[in-house]
Amino acid sequence: MKVSFPGGKKVQADYRGFTITTDQSTASGGDGSAPSPFDLFLASIGTCTGYYIMAFCQQRNIPTDGIELTMDMVHNTQRHLIERIDVRVSLPEDFPDRYVAACIKAAEQCTVKRHLQEPPEIVLTAAKS
Repeated sequence: MKVSFPGGKKVQADYRGFTITTDQSTASGGDGSAPSPFDLFLASIGTCTGYYIMAFCQQRNIPTDGIELTMDMVHNTQRHLIERIDVRVSLPEDFPDRYVAACIKAAEQCTVKRHLQEPPEIVLTAAKS
């Protein structure tokens, strides 16, 4: 991954053939033209969880119409961090009862979630080029 600074409060990452641009909100001095890095972090949890639910359903020919995920963040105001993320999976009435628990178990396999539970070491270094 290569990260660059295209101007203003924007930060851009080039990774696996994709360019991901982030920006800060206008309240934080940015243009609000793209999600913030933290917005993308939260979205990665939701979309990863959603992917595992979708894959579970597709393997069993269960329609995904009407399935939605909602995430609510519980903030720790003293530490200024999120201390819990509640993900609610809304299933349609016709979702097979016998697969509800298994669907949630599949969602638990989200690799983003698993990396948060067992975080990698992040090593920062500096070098002049």
